[in-house]
Amino acid sequence: MLNPSGPEGASPNLQSPDADEHFRDVVEDIQGYAIFLLDAAGRVASWNTGAQRLKGYQAEEIIGKYFSIFYPPDALQRGWPDYELKVAAQVGSFVDEGWRLRKDGSRFWANVTITALKLPNGTLRGFLKITRDLTERKQAEEALRQSEERFRLLVEGVQDYAVFMLDPGGHVASWNVGAERLKGYSRQEILGKHFSIFYPPDALAADKPAWELRKALEYGRVEDEGWRVRKDGTRFWANVVITAIYDKERVLQGFGKVTRDMTERRKIELLQETDRQKNEFLALLAHELRNPLAPIRNALHILGLPGADALKVERARLMAERQVNHMSTLLDDLVDLARINQGRFEVHKEVLDLNSVVNHAVEAIQPGCDQRKQHLSANFPPHPIWVYGDRTRLEQVIGNLLSNATKYTDPGGRIWVGVDATETEVKVRVQDSGIGIEPMMLPLIFNLFVQAERRLDRSVGGLGIGLTLVRQLVELHGGKVDAFSPGPGKGSEFVVRLPVVSNKQGPEQLPPTAVAATAQPAGSADVRMLIVDDNVDSADCLAMVVQLLQGYACQIAY
Repeated sequence: MLNPSGPEGASPNLQSPDADEHFRDVVEDIQGYAIFLLDAAGRVASWNTGAQRLKGYQAEEIIGKYFSIFYPPDALQRGWPDYELKVAAQVGSFVDEGWRLRKDGSRFWANVTITALKLPNGTLRGFLKITRDLTERKQAEEALRQSEERFRLLVEGVQDYAVFMLDPGGHVASWNVGAERLKGYSRQEILGKHFSIFYPPDALAADKPAWELRKALEYGRVEDEGWRVRKDGTRFWANVVITAIYDKERVLQGFGKVTRDMTERRKIELLQETDRQKNEFLALLAHELRNPLAPIRNALHILGLPGADALKVERARLMAERQVNHMSTLLDDLVDLARINQGRFEVHKEVLDLNSVVNHAVEAIQPGCDQRKQHLSANFPPHPIWVYGDRTRLEQVIGNLLSNATKYTDPGGRIWVGVDATETEVKVRVQDSGIGIEPMMLPLIFNLFVQAERRLDRSVGGLGIGLTLVRQLVELHGGKVDAFSPGPGKGSEFVVRLPVVSNKQGPEQLPPTAVAATAQPAGSADVRMLIVDDNVDSADCLAMVVQLLQGYACQIAY
């Protein structure tokens, strides 16, 4: 071991006079580095301007002193100065960073290089020591470290947000308390797993995780809301912000992900939306029911005028009949929808030819198309398409789709109906050249009370329940309905898919249809009817119809 205090006395001559003079000339005026020589025992043998500036000692104050004078007490206790010289002597050099002391006792962070100087025969002559002041860099690094530590502690302590890092491939690289609380995974369980584990099957099928990372790379950050999945399989509505993180060379380091549980807010928004839809529906229902009353009232007034000729009376009657049929259809749809939602709706299925169902619906809508000068065309296979369903309800499905097409197609527009089938499925397509559907509306078009755009030049009624009823009726038949549109002004297409009955099976081998009851012949004098109704006008009117059309005797109970 070298003597820590250093032996007293003058330093021996380390080099020849010429070499020593040349060394002093080279390093004397360098101010950015402390460059000086130590003898083989570690005593200061030379001192340049940079050393005087950095450490505060004049040459006459420090030459001959053991270099441990520059080290703080903790380094001296560890014998660090001796260790540096020992390693430098053994391997040729020693590089270190640490705290050092100035003459006034202040500290600075030093980068130190000690190089062993040896004679040709290997005898150690001394050491060259170069010291740089890296205090500012050290302070900046320490400030950054403290800042990162404070941020880490802050993130770790957040419980209401899931805050974590993903590597560039989307694998979880960090995990805070809030993430564990929200998603249910411990740090050990989730680190290294791909973040797609948090997404439900529909989002995975749509490749939502990859889409979010692409958008974060493209725009720097992406914000999204949707259902996410906890460890136990339960869902929560999440607000997600993903930010791409780069280093100073713009190399991607990963992604920062912040997730908030917005389930309660989502419930409130849904309640508010439901309440808004209810209010809109009630206002629309009042409008739709009130509109037909004016022409009905006027028609009745015309029927009561003594001077009305037969032509005006017939026109008034037809007018009232159309409006009553409109109201009846509207109310029937409402009743059907309510029964379906309450589970009290029944379909009476039989084996039937779907071609005849579609053809009947086309014939029913044809007069309306002719009135609006719309071109309606239909294309059917040459052979029957057997399905097992309720004829009335399937006609209602096709009729609603055709009615929708006529409402949203301008006069002179075109409407197409096509039927095509495979061995297992039949497709009924209803296309139009009408106003089309916004892309963002397509996923919502079958929701209750949702309607396409209303225009001032388009006087169409409806409550936004027709397509909802179509979807539910189709699903009751084991089928599916989809909507397609290239966009506004480019028309739309609705496709109904239904399972078909095998041609090999034949309709006679399937469940029998209901046998129609045999009706009594009209005008049977032996038939008496009891009519019971709490609406006096309804009971009286029905009695008159029965007596006039059937000739039955009626008794009324209010």
